[in-house]
Amino acid sequence: MIDVGLGQKMHLLCKGQGSPVVILDTPTGMSSDVWLHVQDSVSSQTTVCTYDRVGLGFSKRMMQNETTGTEKVWQMSTTGRMVDDLHRLLQAAGLAAPFILVGSELGTFNGRFFSHIHDVQVSDLVLIDPIPEDVFEEGQWKEYWYGKLLPSLQARQFSAATGLSRMLLIMGLIEPTIKGENVSEEVIQRQKYLLSNPAHLSSAVDEHYFMNESATQVRDITKFKPLSSKISVSMLTGDSFDEQMPEHLNQMVAKLQKRFLKECYPSANHIHIKGADRRMIYKKPSAISQHLRKLVNQRQARQQSE
Repeated sequence: MIDVGLGQKMHLLCKGQGSPVVILDTPTGMSSDVWLHVQDSVSSQTTVCTYDRVGLGFSKRMMQNETTGTEKVWQMSTTGRMVDDLHRLLQAAGLAAPFILVGSELGTFNGRFFSHIHDVQVSDLVLIDPIPEDVFEEGQWKEYWYGKLLPSLQARQFSAATGLSRMLLIMGLIEPTIKGENVSEEVIQRQKYLLSNPAHLSSAVDEHYFMNESATQVRDITKFKPLSSKISVSMLTGDSFDEQMPEHLNQMVAKLQKRFLKECYPSANHIHIKGADRRMIYKKPSAISQHLRKLVNQRQARQQSE
């Protein structure tokens, strides 16, 4: 737990040694455990850090009467606020820039915002299954996001608040996201605790609810301050954004992703991962780890030559 000032503490986990430091940012409403396999793999080469955004996982949720001075600018559970929190966390932890910033889904909004604002602190930006900010202008997507996905998360929050989730976990009707023989009992128990924790799930709901606002913030910042040409950008996508989503929505996201990449980061390296969707960070971690190790090797080679 790192004290980031203003009475706020955030959960940070770093593994490995050396530079550049790789920072992993999670999808919407998820705790840092989803990066378990990628972090373990890449930390054999360098320092790899995961963290829980405020209110998620084991990071403290701000109380209503606490103020940081930033809420006048950035609302809670929006990208601008998350990037402000992350910047204070990295400073408080004493981690040395430049960083390789890796984000998945909502984490790509944060990575992009951070890279445009704090460009001298970033060497590489990796976008895994980015949500194009203009997708929320599409009626079908908004209907799916706010009409189906958000209510299902609100039901989970209610289930945790009433104690029903704990019973369903005991009965095996709810299972942790990260599981398998390579996952320790500690990680399993941590996930079960969070699935039963209404505060964690409340923050997950808030992140989804304010996703449209986050998209607007990212769109504005990329127009206001273009990305430095010194930062390399890569985007990793699978066969679909979410294989559990209707096909027409997957096609819509894929089309908008290509357009967004062409317009915002035309020199980016686009990597396709066969058989993957937005769950690739824990279901196809080796493909991501391979790409990150390659970036780390390139940066370390440049450091030695300098």
